[in-house]
Amino acid sequence: MAKNNVLVYCEMSEKNTVADISLELCTKGRQLATRLGGRLQAAVLGHNLGEAVKELSPYGVDDVFVADDSRLSPYRTLPHFAVLIQLLEKEQPGIVLFGASSVGRDLAPRIASRLRCGLTADCTQLEIGDHTDAKTQTTYKDILMQIRPAFGGNIIATIVTPQTLPQMATVREGVMKKELFDPSYKSEIHKVEVAIDAGDDSAVQILSREIEEQRIDIKGAQVIVAGGYGMGSADNFKLLHDFARLIGGTVGATRAAVDAGFCEGERQIGQTGVTVRPKLYIACGISGAVQHRAGMEQSAKIISINTDPDAPINAIADYTIIGDVMTVIPQLMEAYKKHLK
Repeated sequence: MAKNNVLVYCEMSEKNTVADISLELCTKGRQLATRLGGRLQAAVLGHNLGEAVKELSPYGVDDVFVADDSRLSPYRTLPHFAVLIQLLEKEQPGIVLFGASSVGRDLAPRIASRLRCGLTADCTQLEIGDHTDAKTQTTYKDILMQIRPAFGGNIIATIVTPQTLPQMATVREGVMKKELFDPSYKSEIHKVEVAIDAGDDSAVQILSREIEEQRIDIKGAQVIVAGGYGMGSADNFKLLHDFARLIGGTVGATRAAVDAGFCEGERQIGQTGVTVRPKLYIACGISGAVQHRAGMEQSAKIISINTDPDAPINAIADYTIIGDVMTVIPQLMEAYKKHLK
C-alpha cells in the first residue's frame, strides 16, 4: 500500500552528486520502509542526473523518481515545489523526509501547507510505533514517531501526526548514519514529467551565482578537540589548535565559545551547529549542556577535561580528567610526543 511507502527528497550538491544528508535519510528511510513492509522511494530533481541516480541504489532505494530538466538546476523554490507536489499527489506515500538544510527548510513547509499535513522540523530520531489518543482513546498503529529536542533542548518531545498523510519531517545532517544497504541493489527508475508553469512557477530567474567555498568542514573529522566557554579566551583556544594538529584532529567549539568570539562559527557543534560522530571526541572546558550533547553524544569515544567533577558532560564521557585544561593539555601533548619517539 502506498501509505506504507517512505519517500526521501534528495538534494543535489554543487558537484551534482546526491547530498550527504539525503543519503543519510535514505539509510533511515530503508529501515522505516522495511518496518512498514513498504517501498523506499527517492525523488531526484535537477539536470544531468545520470550519475547521481546511480548513487542511490546501494542505499536500498526501490523507486527513484527522476525529474531531469535545466529549469530545475540550480535549485529554485517554485519549480521544485510544482514538480514535487505533482509527484506526491500521484504516489501518496505515507512518510516524506527532507534534510533540515536551507533547501529542506524552504521546501518542506510549502509542501505541508499545500497537502494540509503535519510537519516536524529538526528531528533527531525517527521510529515506527503505535499511539493512543488520550482524548478519543483511538489507537493508531505503525505511525511515524518524530523525536526532537524542545523547549531549548530541555526535553525530548515525541511528535505524531496520525490523522493526515503524508507524515513529514526534516532531519539535520549528521544525525542519521549513512550506511550502504546492498552494493548490488537494483532500483526501478521512473522518469517524471516536468510540468512547470512558464509564468507563476518561473517567476524567479537566476541571473548569476557567486559561491564561496566552505573553508572549514568538521562533519567528517575522526578526531575532534572541542572547546567550551571554560577555555576562557580566544588565545587559550590556540592551545586546542596545537593539540589537534599534534594528534591529527580538528578543533570544534560550543555555541557559548563561538558567541564569545573564541572560535569560528563553522566549528560550532550542537543543536544549533553541526552534528558529528568522530572516533575520538575530547571535550575541553565544556559543561555539557543538552544542546551541545545533541551534536556529539554519538561519538565512539569521549574524553572530558573539566575542573567540575559534576559537569553534565562527564555523564556521557568514557574517560574524565578533573583538572585545568591549560595544565592538562600541555601534559597530554608532552606524553604524546614521548610516545611517538
